[in-house]
Amino acid sequence: MKFKRIFLIVMDSVGIGAEPDAERFGDAGTNTWVHTAEACHGLHVPTINGLGIHDLADILGTSKVLHPESYVQTLREESNGKDTLTGHWEMMGILTPNPLVTFTDTGFPKELIDELEKRTGRKVIGNYSESGTVILERLGEEQTRDGSLIVYTSADSVLQIAANTATVPLEELYRDCEIAREITMRPEWRVGRVIARPYVGTNKTNFKRTPDRRDYALSPSGKTALDCLKENGKEVIAIGKIHDIFNGQGITKSIHTESNDDGMEKTIAIAENEDFDGLCFVNLVEFDSLYGHRRNPIGYGKAIEEFDKRLSQLLPLIKGDDLLLITADHGNDPTHTGTDHTRERVPLLSYSPSYRNGRKLDEEGTFACIGKTILANFQIQPSANQIGHPIAILLDDEVVK
Repeated sequence: MKFKRIFLIVMDSVGIGAEPDAERFGDAGTNTWVHTAEACHGLHVPTINGLGIHDLADILGTSKVLHPESYVQTLREESNGKDTLTGHWEMMGILTPNPLVTFTDTGFPKELIDELEKRTGRKVIGNYSESGTVILERLGEEQTRDGSLIVYTSADSVLQIAANTATVPLEELYRDCEIAREITMRPEWRVGRVIARPYVGTNKTNFKRTPDRRDYALSPSGKTALDCLKENGKEVIAIGKIHDIFNGQGITKSIHTESNDDGMEKTIAIAENEDFDGLCFVNLVEFDSLYGHRRNPIGYGKAIEEFDKRLSQLLPLIKGDDLLLITADHGNDPTHTGTDHTRERVPLLSYSPSYRNGRKLDEEGTFACIGKTILANFQIQPSANQIGHPIAILLDDEVVK
């Protein structure tokens, strides 16, 4: 075993250039990192710059540096999709050959809505694709007045239910989402996630979503690297929505977060105080949820810069027998048309103070190399269904403990 503690941080949606098949998804020419930096007239990211991000793309505000303690490369997604579930699942070895079903253009079928109304006892309003904040402006007052459920979707494979906690108590909203999850297990309605979206406020000028969001995801379609770690006595600490993405499968400890900053604060606390043996798996969702889908490149850039500040606090806590991996699960170019994710390569920055030969590595053809490298580090045999291969140099570089 080379590393005792591995930290894997997913900068949700921070891709770094269109995949070769991006045109098939309507995403030709996208690049979340590069276009965000251009919209912001450059990004101030000295910590990420020091890890070598400029080797991967000409990002305005970054520069070429030597980075012997970090390896950098890009990864392509082998799965047929560009969403959160397929991206994270592939990191842990699961190939998704068929995209999850979406209802972006049509809304959900009448039969589905009728069954949801019957089983929850509440009227459904909405049922179309929209931004979560916009739909509250349009329907929040009606929902608050009559205690209905706002059902909506997006370009993702999701069914979201929004309700004011003043008229639909939080636990009831969760129960309604559990009912929706059960209904949408039918193959023709099988969405990737059902999401509870509670909010507070009295009218459209002050409605605000609370941090009590809850995701009801499909379980991974096979055994993941997380399962292998857990079965072999390793800790798998999930920070942010990792628990929801894997439906709790393979997780030994789950920590809820309210924001990117909160997620980094909790990651820093673990790095400083917990001598665990295994993986700390972190998702930072606000790049995607607050800025990517809303096509706000300025906000997106500021979020990257805030992450960079927090990363500068984390790096000194990474020990010689620790490994820090920073990646993404897809793109969401905030300068692109529409509101959907974008089909992009993702960066992989691998840092340890014990590395001596850090440099740019060749691109890998699947995100699954991440999970395979983690398992190889702990000398754990992957299951037969898992794709990918270890990135050998990350384990072969000189390690001084």
